[in-house]
Amino acid sequence: MVKSYVVDAFTNEIFRGNPAAVLFVDDFPSDEMMQNIAMENKLSETAFAIKRDDNHYDLRWFTPAGEIDLCGHATLATGYLVFQKAAPKNGQTVVFHTMSGDLTVTKRGNLYEMDFPAYDLKEVPVTDGMAKAYGVRPESAYLGRDLVCVFPEGTAVAEMNPDMENLKNLEGTLQHATVIGAGEYDCVSRSFAPKLGIEEDPVCGSGHCHIAPYWSKRLGKQQITAYQASPRTGVLYCDNEGDRIKLSGEAVLYSENEVNLAI
Repeated sequence: MVKSYVVDAFTNEIFRGNPAAVLFVDDFPSDEMMQNIAMENKLSETAFAIKRDDNHYDLRWFTPAGEIDLCGHATLATGYLVFQKAAPKNGQTVVFHTMSGDLTVTKRGNLYEMDFPAYDLKEVPVTDGMAKAYGVRPESAYLGRDLVCVFPEGTAVAEMNPDMENLKNLEGTLQHATVIGAGEYDCVSRSFAPKLGIEEDPVCGSGHCHIAPYWSKRLGKQQITAYQASPRTGVLYCDNEGDRIKLSGEAVLYSENEVNLAI
């Protein structure tokens, strides 16, 4: 039996933010086993971590439809658990060895700051397929790993009800809808992942490795406060450093249980 945790990331309230399951294991189970656990959990991501020393861990992430190369909220969740449960001895930074290279999580007060790669965005034509999928025509679109559709100011992104089958026909691993924000938030976004077996990713860290650089450049601001307008909601504090982006957020433990790996 292996301990399994569910942490709500990018929030300080349970039932908000993005829930991620995290399992600390001595060795990675088979890919089939990790995939089955992710499908059983039915969360956006399930993370598997191996402790190498007090400040270094191997980390992998699985969606219900397969392994993914980068996940923000599950990394934040894992970092939160390391600081809460393992008490790193060498400072306030933990390093995770991943498919996307070494990713750090640094505890800064109530926030957990992640140092991630920023995606290069290529502008692509706005298509009728995008308008059909979202029910609103974007004003522009950009492609990195994911597709980012930028909507006209005032578009009610929170009220969108996109067609998942049509989203599957669009480019990108995930599809993000974003609009300029107001008040304390620089941008408002939602993230959809039907290709990964998830209709909506409640708060997407890797998505903001696309979204935050876009708004940083457009607004001429290095630091962006981003609001995710999913039903669960969440807030990300983003610091654009060129080819890297620092994403910060809070986290809270929702549950702790055990998973039977001896099957």
